[in-house]
Amino acid sequence: MDFDLTPEQRAIQQLAREFAEGEVRPKAEEMDREERFPYDLTAKMAELGFFGLPFPEEYGGVGGDTTSYALAVMEIARADASTAITLAAAVSLGAMPFYLFGTKAQKERYLVPLAQGKQLWGFGLTEPEAGSDAANCKTRARLESGSWVINGTKAFITNSGTDITGGTTITAATGTRSDGKIEISNIIVPQETPGFARSRKYRKMGWRASDTRELSFADAKVPEDHLLGVRGEGFTQFLTILDGGRISVAALSVGLALGAYDEALKYAKERRAFGKSISSFQAIQFKLVDMIVQIDHAKLMMLKAAWEKDQGRDFAYNASLAKLYAGEISHRVVNDAVQIHGGYGFIDEYPVSRMYRDQKINEIGEGTNEVQRMIIARMIGI
Repeated sequence: MDFDLTPEQRAIQQLAREFAEGEVRPKAEEMDREERFPYDLTAKMAELGFFGLPFPEEYGGVGGDTTSYALAVMEIARADASTAITLAAAVSLGAMPFYLFGTKAQKERYLVPLAQGKQLWGFGLTEPEAGSDAANCKTRARLESGSWVINGTKAFITNSGTDITGGTTITAATGTRSDGKIEISNIIVPQETPGFARSRKYRKMGWRASDTRELSFADAKVPEDHLLGVRGEGFTQFLTILDGGRISVAALSVGLALGAYDEALKYAKERRAFGKSISSFQAIQFKLVDMIVQIDHAKLMMLKAAWEKDQGRDFAYNASLAKLYAGEISHRVVNDAVQIHGGYGFIDEYPVSRMYRDQKINEIGEGTNEVQRMIIARMIGI
């Protein structure tokens, strides 16, 4: 059993770490405060090839793997979760559907600029009444004179309204199946489509520098060939997409927890009380030890799921395990980091305050903790 990263994976991790420390961390607090999308950092990530890590060179990628991509997300999240989710959503939700289900023409048209980081793309699954109950899709698309006519609303869609967003792939009910259930398909909706509107950015607790919006469709028309994959297979497709996305959210959670641990360890060594560093107190030492034990455990789970995906194995079970556990330990670790900071942890000038706000969504996005437990329960035969 070999736990070593390949030289290429180590090089990408080091590149991401240097980028995060040198360029992301110094801007994180200001971007969060101003709720400013990181266009400059996004351009730099494109230049470094991060958006193309898991895609082949023929489609604009760099020919890397899932493990390399997960390590890059982890290292960037260690400095700033908003920048990390911009990358994670762009790859796992924006570009990956084209790679997995698109025709050659669709890959050449849409995937190439996404893998090169020249564009971002949204994935419109969630609706105001269809979050965890994703199959309860109210958005409708009817085929009319060679065009899909779309009506409905999508909510909480990341990367859907930036200046470099090319469009959003949405799930829509396109008919009724033979068993009477809703037929769901995925449809490509370019940004300039008439009848497709984007609201202003949400004001969020965390991930304030990322772009998240509600989308609406009022008789929005796209050509019939904008169907992604086979008609009626949208439900199966988005389940596959979410399985991969859970690896990236687990990586983001691990990175965020590592960032909080870094800050707590540094503060504990510098802060003095009762005449000595608080890191000399057993209560603080035990917190820090428990933090790193949980982080290392979550990291191993995340890397195992990524490795399974790279090996072409069924990775859904371990992706759900990693997403669930990493999200929960990010909560515990950041909470302990704030506690170690005391009153300063409650002040926004200290990074752990931002991290505390950022971590909560890790227990909600890509399937809530409760949904992960339902999925895992089915997988173990309950």
